[in-house]
This record gives sequence, C-alpha cells and structure tokens, in this order.
Amino acid sequence: MMNDSIFDRCKKGDRIAQKHLFETYSNGMLLVCRRYIKNNRDAEEVLLNGFFKFFSTIARFQYANADSVGGWLRKIMINECLMFLRQKKNIVFVEERHAENVSLNGEVFEKLNAETIRELIDSLPDGYRIVFTLFVIEGYSHKEIATLLGISEGGSKSQLNRAKGLLQTKLESKRPAYEQR
Repeated sequence: MMNDSIFDRCKKGDRIAQKHLFETYSNGMLLVCRRYIKNNRDAEEVLLNGFFKFFSTIARFQYANADSVGGWLRKIMINECLMFLRQKKNIVFVEERHAENVSLNGEVFEKLNAETIRELIDSLPDGYRIVFTLFVIEGYSHKEIATLLGISEGGSKSQLNRAKGLLQTKLESKRPAYEQR
C-alpha cells in the first residue's frame, strides 16, 4: 500500500521505498505499456524507462494520495510508449478521410474473454490500436490524442472509426457460424 511516508522516502532516494513503490505499481503499469507495445520485452523496457523518469522527476510531483501517483505514472508510461513507437517508427496512420460512425454489437463482446479481446486489439494496425486505446481505454479526447500524436482531430476520429470497423469484422469472424445467421 502506498502512503505519504513511503512517497516521502522515495523523494529522498530511499531504495527500499522505491522498490516498494515499483512493486506496488509495476504490474498495472506493464499492462498499460502492453496496450501500446505488442512485444513483451519492449514493453518491459519502456516500463523500466518510465519508472526511471518517474524517480528522476519525483521532486516536482506533489503527492495527494495513492491514486495521484498511479495517474501520474500512467501518463508517464503512455508518453514513454508513444516516444518508443516514434523512435522505432512503428506508428503508421492512414490518410485522413471522412470518419464514419461504426456501431458495435455489444452482445459479441459479452461472449469473449479478456485475453481474446486483448488479442483482437493487439492485431489492429499500430495507428488504429494506439488511437483506440487512448480514446476507449484511457479516456483521452480526440483533441488530446491529436496533440499527443501530432495528427488532426479528424485524423484521430478517422483512426478510431476504422479501428472499430476492423474490430467489428474481427469480432464477427470469431462468432460461431450458427450465431451469424
């Protein structure tokens, strides 16, 4: 459990407190990294870089509660993931076109387990997957996504709608033949 005392000790460079903070948040932050980076080894590398940045800048952070630490770590991890993907030149966005609204059949999701959904999202092209994750999972607005990724708001909307359409197609292919009639 994270508390004021542990955070204060982390600020002073106490390695035991830093280890405790790392162990408290690392599993959740690795899941955040895996949403953006498919390869486990690369996701772990980004996780470690994110924690290094966290501990390097901890003096600037004002501790409010454990949730504020988790939120700050999440932002750092997302930014580290996006920087990693930019450096690897793994983010490819299709040209912007009119964004169509794609409706998803919620019943299909109810019959899938979390691992299958993660695999489906991982199978999306990088640009689609990143925008989908930022919007649907992380709750960023299209304006925030556009700023983070250096694309237009319309481009963000288009990527999201294409991701939804592709997911719908992939979901439909997962349904047993008797359910598709």
